[in-house]
Amino acid sequence: MAFQAAWAAACKVEASNIIVPAGYQFLVGPISFSGPYCQKNILFQLDGTIVAPTDSESWGKGLFQWLEFTKLNGITVQGKGVIDGRGSIWWQDTPYGDPIDGDFKLIVPLNSSVQQRPPMPIRSELIGKMPSIKPTALRFYGSFNVTVTGITIQNSPQCHLKFDNCQGVLVHDMSVSSPGDSPNTDGIHLQNSQRVLIHTTTLACGNYTPYSPISTGGSGSVQGVMFSNIQVSEVQLPIVIDQFYCDKSTCKNQTSAVALSGITYERIRGTYTVKPVHFACSDSLPCVGVTLNGIDLKPLQEKYHLYDPFCWQTFGELRTPTVPPIGCLQLGKPSSNKVNSDHDVC
Repeated sequence: MAFQAAWAAACKVEASNIIVPAGYQFLVGPISFSGPYCQKNILFQLDGTIVAPTDSESWGKGLFQWLEFTKLNGITVQGKGVIDGRGSIWWQDTPYGDPIDGDFKLIVPLNSSVQQRPPMPIRSELIGKMPSIKPTALRFYGSFNVTVTGITIQNSPQCHLKFDNCQGVLVHDMSVSSPGDSPNTDGIHLQNSQRVLIHTTTLACGNYTPYSPISTGGSGSVQGVMFSNIQVSEVQLPIVIDQFYCDKSTCKNQTSAVALSGITYERIRGTYTVKPVHFACSDSLPCVGVTLNGIDLKPLQEKYHLYDPFCWQTFGELRTPTVPPIGCLQLGKPSSNKVNSDHDVC
């Protein structure tokens, strides 16, 4: 209720601030900080810790997000604080506003129930079963000029940070953390968004779930993406494009796929534990314009069973020699992508 009241007040004032003070932990249920009638350029200053509930009643039949900012213009989430999704409860069970000069600080009374974080409940203490739908920790939807900086998001039940239908996104100097074996805990998830810049971030999150050999299809396109100056350490698959991905127990064969073009990987360095490159593209819609430049990935042979680079229906160019050599990339474009013209094109 304190967060809802603070947001309702801040929403009315342009360039207002919501301050989550350091030194406190706030147990916050699913909440939407929503527009579209809010004023522009609101700052959400997160210096304390926000923790998710771990009882099934708080989540009902399941929600796709926990903390959501939606339909806003100019929203910044920054600070040295932590968003803790306390996701282990999902992984093991799978299957008052006080306005002061435009600042709306969350006041914690001395007798407040907000205390130090309690120990994680063990399975036998759970009340009810957690729903099958696992929420994203922090989601931005339908917003313009979004900035996320400084904060740490950890142990999300599923994706940590998601941008959906956003225009103009800046993420920098923040971190994501969850155990390596936590399922589908994507670091930063992008969809239906444009003009996105992510830099100077540290991502240490869950495993890449093995895909089904059957395609799940899809529609739309991804184009004009650059991955540059990335240091990886003991990553299973540092470079991946997968149009056959399926994380369900049963998948149906599909003939459609999301079109991928203009994807650049440059100066990607570090160590891998399974395979340096995995390009699995569709027969019906191959990947085009995939560029590799300055790739230097070394295996950890003493611990793991390793595989060679893999490419399927992937077209592009190698601008420099790679380590290890990636000879499976097909140069140029597939024949079906030739320019249609009634005269020769040089």
